[in-house]
Amino acid sequence: MKRLFWVGVGVAVGVTATRKVNELTQKATPSGIGTSLGEGLRELGAGLGAFGAEVRAGMNERSEELYAMVEDTTEIPVRPDAPASARHARAPRRGASHAR
Repeated sequence: MKRLFWVGVGVAVGVTATRKVNELTQKATPSGIGTSLGEGLRELGAGLGAFGAEVRAGMNERSEELYAMVEDTTEIPVRPDAPASARHARAPRRGASHAR
């Protein structure tokens, strides 16, 4: 009975080791490295996008706090009339108004 138990343990360890080795060899191939690199870059891009969104939200919040403080102190409305998206719109290119 002990021998059967140890044979079973040996088979389980062998199967697990074989799967791990196959997994590592797949990751070491050029396609496996490319997949890992692509996944890493996607995660990095998502993280940078989330960071940028947090920074923009913080900037908008702080901007509103500063506008409120200046308006409360001076009693002069200082908030711009244009929406935030229009304030950050791209300027027209040089020579774009000239017809060709």
